Amino acid sequence: MNAAQHILDTLRRHRIETVFGYPGGCIMPLYDALVADQAVGGVEHVLCRHEQACALAADGYARASGKVGVCIATSGPGATNLITGVANAHRDSIPMLVITGQVPSGLIGTDAFQETDVLGMTLGIVKHSYLVTTADEIPQVMEEALQLAASGRPGPVWVDIPKDVLLAEVAHEPEPSDRAPATDTLDLDTIDAAIAMLREARRPLLYSGGGISLANAETAFRRFATQSGLPNVVTLKGIGNPGRDNSDQLGMLGLHGSRAANIAVDSCDLLLVVGARLDDRATGVLKTFAPNARLIHIDTDAAELNKLRPADLALRGDLNIILDALADGLGEQPLAIDDWREQCRTWRKTHGFQAAINEDPHAPISGPEFIRQLSGIAPREAIVACDVGQHQMWVAQYFNFDHPRSHLTSGGLGTMGFGLPAAIGAQFAFPDRPVINVTGDGSFMMNAQELATIRRHNLPIKLVIMDNQCLGMVRQQQELFYGNRESQINLDDNPDFLALARAFDIPSLQISRSDQVRRGIQTILAYDGPMLLHVAIDRAENVWPIVKPGASNREMLDATHSQKQKNRQDQHKENVA
Repeated sequence: MNAAQHILDTLRRHRIETVFGYPGGCIMPLYDALVADQAVGGVEHVLCRHEQACALAADGYARASGKVGVCIATSGPGATNLITGVANAHRDSIPMLVITGQVPSGLIGTDAFQETDVLGMTLGIVKHSYLVTTADEIPQVMEEALQLAASGRPGPVWVDIPKDVLLAEVAHEPEPSDRAPATDTLDLDTIDAAIAMLREARRPLLYSGGGISLANAETAFRRFATQSGLPNVVTLKGIGNPGRDNSDQLGMLGLHGSRAANIAVDSCDLLLVVGARLDDRATGVLKTFAPNARLIHIDTDAAELNKLRPADLALRGDLNIILDALADGLGEQPLAIDDWREQCRTWRKTHGFQAAINEDPHAPISGPEFIRQLSGIAPREAIVACDVGQHQMWVAQYFNFDHPRSHLTSGGLGTMGFGLPAAIGAQFAFPDRPVINVTGDGSFMMNAQELATIRRHNLPIKLVIMDNQCLGMVRQQQELFYGNRESQINLDDNPDFLALARAFDIPSLQISRSDQVRRGIQTILAYDGPMLLHVAIDRAENVWPIVKPGASNREMLDATHSQKQKNRQDQHKENVA
């Protein structure tokens, strides 16, 4: 086999069935090898219409399935177009293998046609990066890359291969490795110390993030949460960790979190953080975050422990092992926190996310109310892929997820244009599950070309465009914190989204009144194939609550603040007049 054929052989052996790519000159040998490979039922290649979408589709595939996502592109602009999607995967610790062609070995460093320094450009956004110099390196590099991408704290691994290397014959197979895989040892004394801290606490709180699903630790987490009875909060990527029926969950914390979650964090005397990195969007001003709490921090990655806030007790290792040990250690003796649990449940009722219901059937559609109805109507197993903006926060606040892998969202990087290709990746991972892309009019236009990918494969993805004819989240920030001076956020010249869908032979429906919401959602979910729902929402609607930049999470603003601010502005205008 030549190196290109060996790459496909390795993917098959690792049961990687689907890859997302876009061909070009220097990756051509791999695409030539695909011809024979697909003739015998080999790897399925999905041709996206932009390399960024290839990376984001591989990301969505990996998030939904837990498997390694694979994307392929050529040198130069092919590789550079992948970078945003790869950075997105890196920030959210998503396992991904990136394969790019490079100019022939003899031309590297000569500014050859479509040459870029991929190795140098990508070092900060990958877990590891390779520039392969001989075909004989390919077997070992491929094995290492796949192992690295999925092990420990997952992440993208980039393999850049010159065109002549792809064509060269692989003469030698790698020697079998005699290295035993690393295993985590459990420090029982540390487990006992954690249990002692839990029993001493009167207001303990469980705070979980995306590390739960990355470790496939959902079962262990829920067992511990049930056994301990701890009230719990989640990060954006941790949504779904407790399951949709957990009565002690307070929802997302942080910038757009529930007031209930932020009050609980501010009031707790022990914070047990599992699989989360104390990100600034969750903590706000760190020195005022959980000011009265001792901290137990559990994570797979030692680099996250004591990075932003010193832990009173840190446990590093497999989250499944640690959580099971904690649950076993607690045994049948409940924690003495009944009053605290009741207080948190009261906060959830009074300060949780509550979408206002407008009784006027002809009222404009409210974003939160639309998402609340979507959550109630969509099947429990539905996968929702979001873009970035106000709609993303409404999904995080009002959609009740049963599993974290059902909620695909760009957390660390905040990548507009993520949702549509991520939905494509998820649909290939789970052909029989409903997949919904919830997007905004700004985000949708960033990768709208992927409607062609949906049409080619007749993917039954349901596309929901929440259209307020502006960059809503930016407009909201300008309204609240920049004196309502709008700058470059107007999108009132959006195309006719229904006509755009028709151009790709995708049926569509438009709604604009609150009495149309339920029927619109039911219609697209019932349709056997892809369908687009265009939802017109009020341009002035904001995401509430919100923490002012530079403020503590306890200082949340809500719609009342906005109305007072508007009244002051109106009064000022009258005085000037």
